[in-house]
Amino acid sequence: MAGVGFWALVALATLTSLATAWALGANSNSPPFAPAIGANAISTMRAAFLIGILAALGALTQGGAISETVGAGLIDGVQITSLAATAGLLTATGFMAFGVSTGYPVPAAFATTGAMVGVGLSFGGDPAIDTYRRIALFWALVPPVSGGLAYVTATLLRRDDIPETVGVPLLAAVVGGIVANVRLGVIPSPPDAAQSSLAGFIARGVDAPTVAGIDPVTVLVTLLAAAAWFVAVRRRTQASAEGGIRTFLLVLGSVVAFSSGGSQVGLATGPLENLYGAELGLPGIVLLSLGAAGILTGAWMGAPKLLQATSREYAQLGARRSIAALVPGFIIAQVAIALGIPISFNNIIISGVIGGGLAGGSAGVSRRKIGVTLLFWGITLVASIAIGYGLYAAFAAVLGG
Repeated sequence: MAGVGFWALVALATLTSLATAWALGANSNSPPFAPAIGANAISTMRAAFLIGILAALGALTQGGAISETVGAGLIDGVQITSLAATAGLLTATGFMAFGVSTGYPVPAAFATTGAMVGVGLSFGGDPAIDTYRRIALFWALVPPVSGGLAYVTATLLRRDDIPETVGVPLLAAVVGGIVANVRLGVIPSPPDAAQSSLAGFIARGVDAPTVAGIDPVTVLVTLLAAAAWFVAVRRRTQASAEGGIRTFLLVLGSVVAFSSGGSQVGLATGPLENLYGAELGLPGIVLLSLGAAGILTGAWMGAPKLLQATSREYAQLGARRSIAALVPGFIIAQVAIALGIPISFNNIIISGVIGGGLAGGSAGVSRRKIGVTLLFWGITLVASIAIGYGLYAAFAAVLGG
């Protein structure tokens, strides 16, 4: 039977995970609505309320995708204990709390990944080099891809020869097609999978033969979803161009906030995967619910300040350039979830905000703030590794490994 010391560490690790989830809700789940606030499509407090609800739902339905990578994929040869998880989460939470208090967006994925790598190395584990290469490549591609797509999209939306009743609905169609293929835990899935998409679920029910390895039913459902989104947004923009654009901007912020919950919750719950699953024998939904609750309260209590910082200080975007910032954010987020790669939504959305802002000239973009942010991102990754390593060593020396 486990002793008092074990349960004390379980309680400490759980509280630390909750604190990390709170910081994620206040910090990394905030940027999806920043462009909408910057375009005056929604108030700061209302955005914070919606972020909490949507991110919590995303955490519950998509949250398992990143947890495995954070909990078991960053270090080889060891299992993360409750003490190691506590040290890593405390390190990451410290960085995120700094971001909330100062208004500077802290990349949660950088902080948590660095902290868990440092803790794992201090714990005696081996570096998972292949995983690091895969994550580093994805992270390196995020700013140019997000910023580049946002720049191109914003430029196209500004063209006089492309009416808003066509350009905006086409973007909505792209998002709608992707939504039809988003994998969720609430959709019935085949025995060998934990999640399924709407398109995949319908395709399995029809059971049509594939053509060149492609399921035609999945393609048909995707096209129908895209067409439905196109028609809905086109009707809205035809009735009122500005009203339709703002409505689509809010919908984009909502789906990105939902996606952020699905990826970010793993940064808080991943370190406890071994503890809750293997040692305590609890189902995964218990851990995801813990993270979702922390994200919900964090968004409601701590998000407004960061929302103001990211929406007002980086670029004064209009609604069109804000849409351009969110579309690549949603695409990149879902790709990361599918690949199981921890990501920073600060990185994605801020890159998109900058790209969209540059499409209208550089006057609305603070180059100094951009430079300081990029520098701080690099410092966060390096410092979190060092602090995580040292903190676990100190804990182990005092409490025993």
